[in-house]
Formats: sequence, C-alpha cells, structure tokens
Amino acid sequence: MQEILKNQIDKIVPLTDAEFQVVLSYFSIGKYKKHQYILQQGNSVPYVHFVVKGLLRSFYLDKSGKSHILQFAMEDWWITDNQGFYNEQNATLNIDCLEDAQTYYISLENRTKLCSELLPKIEFFFLQKMTAGSIALQNRVLSLMSKNSEERYTQFIQLYPNLIQRLSKTLVASYLGISRETLSRLSP
Repeated sequence: MQEILKNQIDKIVPLTDAEFQVVLSYFSIGKYKKHQYILQQGNSVPYVHFVVKGLLRSFYLDKSGKSHILQFAMEDWWITDNQGFYNEQNATLNIDCLEDAQTYYISLENRTKLCSELLPKIEFFFLQKMTAGSIALQNRVLSLMSKNSEERYTQFIQLYPNLIQRLSKTLVASYLGISRETLSRLSP
C-alpha cells in the first residue's frame, strides 16, 4: 500500500526511503465501505485523500436535489473539496465511495508542516498535483462548453479507459451532462 503513494511522489520528486517515512508519518489511513460518504456538503473539510484502493466520486447536489458529478477518483488519484480544504470553509461538495475504498489522508495542518518544516521539495510535489488537477478541471469545463455529447463520450473513453468499465451508465451520463438514453445510443 505504501508503495503506491511512494511511486506517486517519486514520479515528481524522488525521495529517499528515510524521507518517504517522514512523509508517511504525516498521513493517516482511511478505510471506507461502498456507498459511505467521506465528505458531505455543509461539513468541514478536514482532509485531502490519496486513493490507494477503490473508486470515489465528488458531486454537488443542487437545490432541486439533482446530482452534478465533478470528479471520479480511482487508485493513484487525489480527491477533496479544494475550496473547503484550503480555505478552511465548509464543503460545497459531497464525496462518496462507489466501491470499498482505502485512502491515505492528510490534514491541512499536517500538509503545511510537512511542506514548510520538513521537506520543502514535497511542496513542489503538491504544487504539481494541484496544477495538474486545475488543468484537468479547466479541460473538463471547456469540454462541457464546446463539445457535443458524442465528442464528450469519446473523450471520456480515451482519457479514462480503465474507469469506464467500473462505472454504471447512469454515472457516466451524469458526469458527461447527458441523459442515460443519449449515452445508450452512443455506447456499444
């Protein structure tokens, strides 16, 4: 389990085993069941999670109760409500488990200590991950604004070939902003 996190970090900033043990000491392990919420709208956002096992989703429930999926997170991905976590505000998003899941999670306080006091190069790692996440979100928004449903579906399959097998058509349709019927016409 530790190797997954170490490999994630080593892709950006190689760490010695001793450095990695310091990093690991700032994280905790979370184990969650399918359908369990790890974050709900209106609650504090204490952690950012690195997914070791399982599949999670972040979504927003609007006033009419409609669910809007912002992100899926499978193994080797990070997930949180960034606005709530970094601004220490209540969550605007929900995060739940689509499969049994295991994560490494870290608080903002521990992340700040880790970055500033112990290993400044880990701050570069987190900056790179945040930048990549921001770019992915920008691309997702632009896709929703500029591509038709078929183009969005094709792009989703190309970007996430392993993810499509793990999701129901209802969840994929919701993520793409299309009806399940439209998705059925597009998918084999």
